[in-house]
Amino acid sequence: MDVTANRLAFLAGAGSLVILLAAFGFQHIGELAPCKLCFWQRYPHGVAISLAVIFSRVKHRLLLWLGGVASLSTAAIAAYHSGVEQKWWRGPDTCTSGSIDGLSTEQLLAQIMAAPIIRCDEIAWSFLSLSMASWNLIASLLLAALWFYAWRIWPRPDISASLRS
Repeated sequence: MDVTANRLAFLAGAGSLVILLAAFGFQHIGELAPCKLCFWQRYPHGVAISLAVIFSRVKHRLLLWLGGVASLSTAAIAAYHSGVEQKWWRGPDTCTSGSIDGLSTEQLLAQIMAAPIIRCDEIAWSFLSLSMASWNLIASLLLAALWFYAWRIWPRPDISASLRS
């Protein structure tokens, strides 16, 4: 089987679709509610799927590059989320718990009442010691590699001919 940009774009788009379907499966079948950062990771996958569909009709090299950027975007969000889960850095105040040192009873109660139900700094599920965010990071980097390789092997327009005229 020949490796072509068309096949690579299809595989990358299909990979994002599989990741999204798995996320929805964990959410609706496994009853693991997603946090705010989990939702953020889904959007670039949707963009990548759309770009793959558009590329199947409109063969433009820029779409391949944009697919790679979409996959890198979700990988960056996943890396950030993985760091929040590992307590390497703080996550958004709207989905992590804050320090309770020095808080009055009223302030503590207010923090508890304002706390989100699903926290970004807790690992809801893991496999081989990697959280869903970490697996998404790995998969998204692989998908980005497919997109960028497709971009690299897609024929570039010959601008020298237009410069001569």
